[in-house]
Amino acid sequence: MDSTTEDLPYWQVNVPEYLRTTECPEFLVNLTDKDRGIISTPDSEHEIDTWPVVQQKVAQNRLELFQRVPSDLRRYQEFTWKLRRDYGSVMNFILTQRLQWTLPIAPRGRPFEFEDDIKVLRNDWPYGIDKRIVHLVIWTKFALEEDPETGDLTDSARAEIDAYVRKAFAKIPQEHVIWFKNWASLKSVKSVEHFHVMLFDPDPEFVREITNGDVPLCERD
Repeated sequence: MDSTTEDLPYWQVNVPEYLRTTECPEFLVNLTDKDRGIISTPDSEHEIDTWPVVQQKVAQNRLELFQRVPSDLRRYQEFTWKLRRDYGSVMNFILTQRLQWTLPIAPRGRPFEFEDDIKVLRNDWPYGIDKRIVHLVIWTKFALEEDPETGDLTDSARAEIDAYVRKAFAKIPQEHVIWFKNWASLKSVKSVEHFHVMLFDPDPEFVREITNGDVPLCERD
């Protein structure tokens, strides 16, 4: 980190000089130590995860090591702050605007039995990963069983997800598909069940097809 950046308060890093504020923006006031550390890091010093690194993190269940590019994390913090202000919570926004599901959420059948119990969307604010990696979120109306002692998925739940992923992404080489489910403590949206799928360099037409043409919020005007 160069001396110029070291002299800046964390909320001014990665911000053009003419946009810097003397006071910390409200959306950056109550950050965790981890997020504050990321946001105070210049984008130029952030290491983008390659596909092998992504595979390793998932294989080792080190999901907490995934990080957004510092300037993207700043945008994410501002966006979710506005969502809580305008919609009451991030969950309300996800339900009403992204999923267009109504409460109470009730599945029509068993896990993965009916397509209308599942919605595949692009991750609105993906991690700092290789641009060729497409990050999807699989939202479900049904619960994915977790071990109450560990907070991790049960073996039966893992088998159900594996079977779904193999079928839904059969057009993608198996070595170019990976999935994971965040631990409860890492979830940004805790009340709607979901897990993540990452695809390495997939056919864009396949991505459009499986997401019904969804565009992540970070790419919208």
